[in-house]
Amino acid sequence: MNFTRQQQFGIGLTLVALMAVTRGHHFASIEYLPSASWAVFFLAGFYLRRAWVFAVLLLEATLLDLAAVTLGGVSSFCVTPAYAFLLPAYGALWLAGRWFAQRCELHWRALPPFAISLLAGATACELFSSGGFYFFGGRYPDPTLAEFGARLVQYFPPMLQSFGFWIGVAAIAHLAFAFAGGTARRRA
Repeated sequence: MNFTRQQQFGIGLTLVALMAVTRGHHFASIEYLPSASWAVFFLAGFYLRRAWVFAVLLLEATLLDLAAVTLGGVSSFCVTPAYAFLLPAYGALWLAGRWFAQRCELHWRALPPFAISLLAGATACELFSSGGFYFFGGRYPDPTLAEFGARLVQYFPPMLQSFGFWIGVAAIAHLAFAFAGGTARRRA
């Protein structure tokens, strides 16, 4: 799918704003919206694909977290050397979005690659981010695979729920724009 520069700029600004207003307990503090960070990286990989956009979004996430800890009074418990694991975690989502972009079409047969890209990207992201924090963050003196598995069962489903919510919103918007713009073709 090809987008004009203007469309890409609009999508990019929307993704930057979405992360800014939903990422944890930051300046915007919208309490009832789940974090869109995972979806932002997947969608940027899908729509924008340029490596510098990934770097800008990673910088934004880091600055938002830094501001939350230094200015917003948010606990620094999660800020450990394992914070660096967010690079491969978000990179997995970015690459999953890129992978799906090469297979995307407005047809039912695109649903399996869509589901595969979402699940693979989210799973890799969770393993890098939570696994990195649990095993390398220094907060748990004797980490075990069994305890990590229990933590995955506890924390991964809510993250999938947030991810799914924002991907669903994006999919509805994508389809609405595609059909409104006349770019969608109906196939039997």
